Amino acid sequence: MFDKAQLRRISEITIGHYDRSAEDYWYGTRDHDVSQNYEALLDAIEGEPPYAILDLGCGPGRDLRYFRSLGHDATGLDGSKEFVAMARSYSGCEVLHQDFLKIELPESHFDGVFANASLFHVPSQELPRVLLELFTSLKSRGVLFCSNPRGENEEGLSANRYSCFLDLDTWRDYVTAAGFIEVRYYFRPPGLPCHKQPWLATVWRKRVLSS
Repeated sequence: MFDKAQLRRISEITIGHYDRSAEDYWYGTRDHDVSQNYEALLDAIEGEPPYAILDLGCGPGRDLRYFRSLGHDATGLDGSKEFVAMARSYSGCEVLHQDFLKIELPESHFDGVFANASLFHVPSQELPRVLLELFTSLKSRGVLFCSNPRGENEEGLSANRYSCFLDLDTWRDYVTAAGFIEVRYYFRPPGLPCHKQPWLATVWRKRVLSS
């Protein structure tokens, strides 16, 4: 188990990596096709658009700009001050500057949370608290989309980033324990054999708590 000082250091190292490589990251990812993930989130949200969407770990703002282009009320969140500035400029959306490990969100506010390649940076011991914060921030029956690189449940610092590579069963245990109901899952990129699909995408619905 990490103590508070160790967790703070993990965040500083990971966020510092993205602050230093923000421009390179933008040029390396801005043309990635994640339309499959956009559709997975939006298709699962109930009710009529526009939707209030949180892009968790929004990076330079590629996905924020897309959601806004469809007329949704999109809000970004990132721990990197460089990404926050880039995302605000590129998307024109509100972007919160928050460390994932200190996340504070309004209750019952969002129709959907889009966590594309972001939650795998949260140490597994902190996942229950972070997932509960996301659960609380969603409206009744709101939707959480996650895409994370998968593995054999190994985690640690590598290349100046903290990463967790969880398998489907372990990830499922964490998210269902936070109160979510599984909607669907798939592996990415599409059209390849499973062993060549390193990304696990999952869609979840906020469980309605009985009174």
